[in-house]
Amino acid sequence: MRETVTSTHCPYCALQCGMNLTPAADGRTVEVSERADFPVNRGALCGKGRTAPAVLSSAVRLTSPLVRSAAGTLEPASWEEALDRIAEGIGGARAEHGADAVGVFGGGGLTNEKAYALGKFARVVLGTSQIDYNGRFCMSSAAAAGGRAFGLDRGLPFPLEDIPRTGCVILVGSNPAETMPPALRYFTELKENGGTLIVVDPRRTRTAEQADLHLAPRPGTDLALALGLLHLVVAEGRTDEEYIRERTAGWEDTRAAAMAHWPEYVERITGVPVPHLREAVRMFCEPEHAMVLTARGPEQQSKGTDTVSAWINLALATGRPGRPLSGYGCLTGQGNGQGGREHGQKADQLPGYRKLTDPAARAHVAQVWGVDPDSLPGPGRSAYELLDALGTDIRALLLMGSNPVVSAPRAAHVEERIRSLDFLAVCDVVLSETAQLADVVLPVTQWAEETGTTTNLEGRVLLRRRAITPPTGVRSDLEVLHELAARLGGEGSPEKRFPADPEEVFEELRRASEGGPADYSGITYRRLAEENGVFWPCPSPGAAAEATVHPGTPRLFLDRFATEDGRARFVPVSHRAVAEEPDEEYPVLLTTGRVVAQYQSGAQTRRVDELNTAAPGPFVELHPRLARRIGAAEGEPVAVVSRRGRAVAPARITTSIRPDTVFMPFHWAGEGRANTLTNPALDPTSRMPEFKACAVRLEAVRP
Repeated sequence: MRETVTSTHCPYCALQCGMNLTPAADGRTVEVSERADFPVNRGALCGKGRTAPAVLSSAVRLTSPLVRSAAGTLEPASWEEALDRIAEGIGGARAEHGADAVGVFGGGGLTNEKAYALGKFARVVLGTSQIDYNGRFCMSSAAAAGGRAFGLDRGLPFPLEDIPRTGCVILVGSNPAETMPPALRYFTELKENGGTLIVVDPRRTRTAEQADLHLAPRPGTDLALALGLLHLVVAEGRTDEEYIRERTAGWEDTRAAAMAHWPEYVERITGVPVPHLREAVRMFCEPEHAMVLTARGPEQQSKGTDTVSAWINLALATGRPGRPLSGYGCLTGQGNGQGGREHGQKADQLPGYRKLTDPAARAHVAQVWGVDPDSLPGPGRSAYELLDALGTDIRALLLMGSNPVVSAPRAAHVEERIRSLDFLAVCDVVLSETAQLADVVLPVTQWAEETGTTTNLEGRVLLRRRAITPPTGVRSDLEVLHELAARLGGEGSPEKRFPADPEEVFEELRRASEGGPADYSGITYRRLAEENGVFWPCPSPGAAAEATVHPGTPRLFLDRFATEDGRARFVPVSHRAVAEEPDEEYPVLLTTGRVVAQYQSGAQTRRVDELNTAAPGPFVELHPRLARRIGAAEGEPVAVVSRRGRAVAPARITTSIRPDTVFMPFHWAGEGRANTLTNPALDPTSRMPEFKACAVRLEAVRP
């Protein structure tokens, strides 16, 4: 007899689509069915979500700890042996080189409970400042820009349901038709309701094909484009002067910076014709309601924070943020990219989105953790800087839920640094390319085998429920941290401070986040189950008997922004070039991205037959004129060469891309690894690498 259907959420992107799971007849995997009651996807699922159960198969996933033998191979081992080896490796590095010789690298797919426990483990048990996560590569630039403009970063400060009801959306550097297909219906409904869609992308993507206006700037020039649009808004008298006066600060300097970017100058930089700039301004300014939404295109740049600030400035100047059906938002990418950076696995943050450098924040969290605030280390290195320090300053690494050998910029160098470590431990569901280099690999539970919370791109906290029992030999990341705390934490039963029960961890997270910018204290597992998720901030009602349960906050900033004076901040910015402009040796710009059938580094999706049939491998997308210049033919191998390395993949020739640009998806390892080429030049504020633009040359590969 089959067990009850379990209502839960997809393990992949930040939509966290609702789905129902029913244990299959063999009891070892599940069947996915539609769940129409969840408002984000309303039953719709993409191919990745539908096929997610394939990764539950024991033929695909890890089911036993692996320990590197004297012969250099990974061999099955008991949990006790594997955990003891990790404690020995990490403990030895700490004893010989100090606490900061141990690094911790997390992932945007970890649940809130795991992210919270990992950050606590790094700071309380290991005493290291060297912790960050792969979400740094996702939307850190938007987070930094949103924080300095509004005083608070939440990907979308309004629900997705507001998008079809607005008048115009400018969608910058996002391709939801491939990255989060169920979200495309919101833009389709926008147009059906009489609204308009402007897409900014160097490629004519499947999303851009749906647009009323497609602006195709040269990669890395989104900042100039936004400044040019703001210049026209001012010149045409389309600013909302009352809004600027009543709800913002810093306009005059921002206005002056924008006026230096006249339309013809911006056309020369971006390649976007002036008439298209004027049409975009008209479409955006005429409706009563409008939105600007950004994604990785403008964010994954060495000036990503300033670029997002320029788009926020455009929204502020026209009076959009903090008004119904209007504003600025960011489309988060990873499944728990929002929650993952709110609760402590980021180098500079404590739970509740508190700053690690804030004495009051340190005191509050230390009290919850039962430690001296002075014992907490300060901020550590950002993600790429941490990876770059492996094998030198950092001698041992604990890595959970990430695959930087494929996903990090300058990936061959990162792989070399990982190989140079004295010790590497990896917790993962599958034997990823990074796990293959480890000294110890621990098989951990995944979405359908565990309960925990995630926070989607709207700031909606969700409950993912366990539907089946994990295979024998598999444990949760929380159990791993519990066991390692017992081995590495010294006296006083430190493992008791690291419970393995996710609800118990969430109850502690609530207390740690209380009063912080991302306040979860009023959220419980029971509420999440009954209410289909709760939007943060959601403070606790307190101990008073008459206190009313807080409903959560679907829409931010309607009354005031989260700054001291309640005003949003304009930030004056000016265009600057990408870190690596094309030259005679490397005359073309490379930009990277995703395809619909694969996800992130592909560690899981590349193990699903149906998805591999749809997207079997990497490719190089290039314009016919560029193909003729180098003698490339459709389907034949092309080498793409940057200052950091060489990648080879079949040519895909299309007029949907600019002639001065090539595109590669980044899901694959091996000779087609796109991130072999990418530039680790970092944004000075967000520490985001420049994934979206680097100089390359192309060579046709002859037999």
